[in-house]
Amino acid sequence: MTAKDPAKPVVVPQAGEPGTIAVTVGEGPAQASYRPELKAKAPKLRLSNVSVTYVGRDGHNTEAVRDVSFEIEDRPGIGEIVVFLGPSGCGKSTILKAVAGLLPPTRGTVHVDGELVTGVGRDRGMVFQAYTSFGWLTVRENVEYGLRLRGVAAKERTERADKYLKAVGLADFADRYPKDLSGGMKQRVALARTLINQPRLVLMDEPFGALDPQTRWGMQGLLLDIARTEDNTTIFITHDVSEAVYLADTVYVLSARPARILHRVNVPVFSNREISVKSSAEFRAVERQLLDLLYAPS
Repeated sequence: MTAKDPAKPVVVPQAGEPGTIAVTVGEGPAQASYRPELKAKAPKLRLSNVSVTYVGRDGHNTEAVRDVSFEIEDRPGIGEIVVFLGPSGCGKSTILKAVAGLLPPTRGTVHVDGELVTGVGRDRGMVFQAYTSFGWLTVRENVEYGLRLRGVAAKERTERADKYLKAVGLADFADRYPKDLSGGMKQRVALARTLINQPRLVLMDEPFGALDPQTRWGMQGLLLDIARTEDNTTIFITHDVSEAVYLADTVYVLSARPARILHRVNVPVFSNREISVKSSAEFRAVERQLLDLLYAPS
């Protein structure tokens, strides 16, 4: 066994997806490297100086998000996946809820395609970590639900539902009920139900967090396939570094609560997106970079 080099980070194990590693970085304050440059042309999504403060039951204020600004350009036909990576409880989900229109910012603004977000809208679809299917509806009826609320004719609803059920690998389960499905299959239903409404932004709040590793890998691969065929942008929340590297085109690294954007990292285009890429030197190098940024002392 060789002596440790004090100039190098110490590699320590981290709970989470197999293949994820963690490092102990050197001492010293972390310097945020991200500086938003908001352009004149309206992008697909823009957050400007967004802050969110909750008032708890005890009357005390909790600052969840502080002065977050960024924008995502409109890139038709790309199927971009943007990942927000940060420690648990840092405020990632709060940012996503502000984009969805579920939670109004305390300060700042959210714009989608140049329009101010004042509530929920069909241009944004959200997939939560918790399973959200209606137990009394079949899988197909769950997927059709949004179309039915909009008054889409039954024949068209069925045709579109069958298309997306096939895309997520559930064509043979269209007439089953959610109680008959595994956790991964329930999340496929939620994904199909979101995609059928053809949102411009797909918002995913740690949707694979409760799944076992094998099912999780399968869902990650499915998301990559769908992202390349649907003309929308996916914003994906996670605290799993391996998942972020595997899925993302761009990663925003967030601070501990209150959430602030510290860094923006462009993930390289890997030669393949098979599971085997996770053991490659290139993949591990990006993991190491993100871990150094994420766990740097502040």
